[in-house]
Amino acid sequence: MVVFRQSDDAEGVHRYVSGIRGMAARKLRVVVVSAVALILIYASIAYVPAGHVGVLTLFGRVTGDVLPEGTHVVNPFKVNNTMSIRTQELKETASVPSDEGLVMTLDTSLLFRLNPASAAQVYQKIGPNYVEVIVEPNMRSAIRSVTAAHSASALYTGGREEVAQKIYDELANQLGSRGIEVQSVLLRDIQLPQMLKSSIEAKQQAEQDALRMAFVLQKEKQEADRKRIEAQGIRDFQQTVTQGISQQLLEWKGIEATEKLADSNNAKVVIVGNAKNGLPLILGGTQ
Repeated sequence: MVVFRQSDDAEGVHRYVSGIRGMAARKLRVVVVSAVALILIYASIAYVPAGHVGVLTLFGRVTGDVLPEGTHVVNPFKVNNTMSIRTQELKETASVPSDEGLVMTLDTSLLFRLNPASAAQVYQKIGPNYVEVIVEPNMRSAIRSVTAAHSASALYTGGREEVAQKIYDELANQLGSRGIEVQSVLLRDIQLPQMLKSSIEAKQQAEQDALRMAFVLQKEKQEADRKRIEAQGIRDFQQTVTQGISQQLLEWKGIEATEKLADSNNAKVVIVGNAKNGLPLILGGTQ
C-alpha cells in the first residue's frame, strides 16, 4: 500500500510539474508573439522629417515609392531612406582661365535642391551622396568652360551677370535631367592678377576723367551761350532806348530837373542861359 501511495504522489508531482511547464511555455509563446507583433508594428511606421522625402526599398531594391514628410504606415519589410529636398548651397573657389589665357580666382555659389519627384531615381542611379558625385564636378566644369569664353576685363566689370547666367543655363541643362533643380548661380568674388587689375582700374579712371571733362566743357559752353544771349539783350535794349531819345527830350528833362532843384531847400547858384544847350548851369550845390 505504501508503494502505491508513493507512485501516486510521484505521478501527481509529475503532472503538476508538467502543468507548470506548459503554462510557462504558453506564456513564453504569448510574450514572443507580442514582441514580434510590436516589432512589426514599429517597423510598419515610417517617419519622414520636414523638408525631406522618404525613398522605400524592399530587400535592397528601390520600389519607386516616395513618401512625403510626416508619419506613414508601410510594409514592415520596407526600409525608409530619407533624402533632403531643401535648398542647399555649394561654394566653389577655383582658378579659371580667361580667353586671353590669364588665370584668375573665382568664388562661386550654387543654390540647388533635389526634385522630390526624382528622389527615387536619384537614390537608385546616383545614391544619397549625389552632391559629390554629379553636382560638384558639373559645377567645376561649367565654370571653366564659360569663363574661358570671356575676357578677364569683362568678368571684372559688366560681364559678371552674363557669365553667371551662362553657368546657370549649362548647369540647369546638365543637372535638370538628373533630378537636380538649379535655382541660382552667384559670383561672389573675382580676383584678377594685380597687373591686369591695375590696368583696368586705370582705364576706368581715365574714362571717368574724360566724362568729367566733357561735362565741364558742356557747362562752360552753356555759360558762354548764356552770356552771349545776355549781351545781345543788353545791346538790343540800348539800341531801342537810343532810338527813342532826342535832343529836345534831353533839354526838356534838363529843364524839369532844374525846376526841381530850384524848388528844393539846398543852397545853389543857378546860371540861366548855358551857351551850349540853353539849359541852366548849376554851381556850388550844397546840402
